[in-house]
Amino acid sequence: MANYYEDNADLRFYVEKGIDWAPLYEHTQLLGDVYENLDEAKETWADTLNLIGEFSANEIGPHQRELDTQHNVLENGDVVFGDRINTIFEQLKELGVHGLCMPEQLGGMNAPLITYFLSAELMARGDVSVMTHHGFHGGMALAMLMFSVDEGTTEVDIANKQLVSTRFQQQAEEIVAGEAWGCMDITEPDAGSDMAALRTIGEQDADGNWTVSGTKMFITSGNGRYHFVIARTEPETQGDPETGLKGLSFFLVETYSFDDEGNKVWHVTLDKVEDKLGHHASPTVMLTFDKTPAHLIGERGDGFRLMLLLMNNARIGVGFESLGLIENAIDLAKKYAAERPSMGKTIDKHEMIADYIDEMEVDAKAIRALGVRAAYYEELAQRLKLQAKFMAEDGSEEEAKLLKKSNKLKWKARKVTPLLKYYASEKAVEYGQRCIQIHGGVGYTTEYGAEKLLRDAMVLPIYEGTSQIQSLMAMKDNLLWIMGNSGTFAKQLAEAGFKSRFDRDALTRDVNKIKLYAMRAQVHLMRWILSEKLGDKPVTAWGSALGEFDPKVDFSPAMLHAEHLAKLLTDAAIASELHRQAQKWPERRDLCTAFVERALPRSRYQLDLIRTTGHRILRQLHGDDAVEGAPAADREVA
Repeated sequence: MANYYEDNADLRFYVEKGIDWAPLYEHTQLLGDVYENLDEAKETWADTLNLIGEFSANEIGPHQRELDTQHNVLENGDVVFGDRINTIFEQLKELGVHGLCMPEQLGGMNAPLITYFLSAELMARGDVSVMTHHGFHGGMALAMLMFSVDEGTTEVDIANKQLVSTRFQQQAEEIVAGEAWGCMDITEPDAGSDMAALRTIGEQDADGNWTVSGTKMFITSGNGRYHFVIARTEPETQGDPETGLKGLSFFLVETYSFDDEGNKVWHVTLDKVEDKLGHHASPTVMLTFDKTPAHLIGERGDGFRLMLLLMNNARIGVGFESLGLIENAIDLAKKYAAERPSMGKTIDKHEMIADYIDEMEVDAKAIRALGVRAAYYEELAQRLKLQAKFMAEDGSEEEAKLLKKSNKLKWKARKVTPLLKYYASEKAVEYGQRCIQIHGGVGYTTEYGAEKLLRDAMVLPIYEGTSQIQSLMAMKDNLLWIMGNSGTFAKQLAEAGFKSRFDRDALTRDVNKIKLYAMRAQVHLMRWILSEKLGDKPVTAWGSALGEFDPKVDFSPAMLHAEHLAKLLTDAAIASELHRQAQKWPERRDLCTAFVERALPRSRYQLDLIRTTGHRILRQLHGDDAVEGAPAADREVA
């Protein structure tokens, strides 16, 4: 029997060795002794992933064609699913996996969130539509608990390790049972990435009750019962985008209820189901709220912050979704190449095709390494924050230590999450296309399924924040960090430079060369941005030399080169992680070597692009007086 977990040795490496489960196990035990010990917990989690891997390989993967051709349709104001996805979700309901990461008291298995992300890869390898829709079950239930904890409406009995109550308990339990699902409503017809332009309104009446009015579009699984909706509740100061963001609030909206006969009574209007390029089994909906009753989450004006909490996990999820699609593309490409004869041998024996497939396999493992890091940092940061909230006295030294550690991990997660989302989604598109190319003419037909992968992949660099948004986030975070930590950055720069030349180990030298190229790119951009303020001042003097600085105005060179920098930062992050693994587990050295041999030359290329291009475009945008950039001597690559 096929099994996507059993046949993936790299994924099993993380479950068996690569993930430090002990801290996550300790935190899961805070809400009940679900497992007798760590070994039992690890065995249970591995068995669950094995079950999902088997289910995806046998009940999802073989039905990709049906899932693709049985489109969702809007009938009588509701969405009607295709037969195959209905069958799959009835089976998932019986398996009870929607509550994988929920506390036992809410009907869940109390597993770490990272097990969900690994299961998402397995499910996406079967079909990304199924994985996407599945994510709006347990993921939304967990978000309900997370938001309730954040606002202080969850009660925990620490002494008895019990969740006493949580604000949206009934809704969460309904989702865990597979009776409903949720979704998040952000995008509007005239507001995509520009959150300050959102126009859906949240209004409060004299009795304190809230309603939401407005139109949301591109809502994945938007026919769900429970919607997290971001809406404007505060007036916006004309021309000030900051007040636009601060005027947003966050709501939970029940879009339908049931009458006495069990019929749905809609409180919103489903306007249409989008006819999309791919992801056909997952409905994408436009809907209208018209004074629909809503529950305010947190405080007025908290909307943007709360939305980011949800989006961070969603972006990690897209990373693993992309990885599942890439594994699917590798499966199809390898199988076809091993069977297709040409010029006296099967095409997998031809050098160019062998190189193509090798690159795909190495990148899949590289993405998984980055994804596991992002997921681990994010989860542990959140769990430490919960520990500080429920197990430490307010204002105590213990609370301060826990929050400091949580913030440190949160920063690590923030640095790698946009890189994961960027790299994984872009590679999904590239390798979906490569899978078609390896198939040749038949890849352009629907017979083999390769073209479906490319169609499904095309949305991955778009939703949950486009690749360009991820690049800008990574650029801004890294450069602003340098400004505030110039001394630390200078030490890191010196260390990477020394190791890149003098370390005894060739692999260590190459890893540090990649890191050095990324740092040199940031130095160049900083000097370019701040040339008039910094002059020839050394890196260590930047902090005191900045004076008045507005990143929205002064960051033009960095915004122009944000994607080039994101590629550099991603290669450096993956190389560092794989090198760390190689030092701890010698069997991982070959993977690190394979990744570095490809990353090193392309990193040099990205650095050269940043150092030598862009001036013409900036002059076109800003006029002949645009900053010319760093001196020519600073543009040397090596």
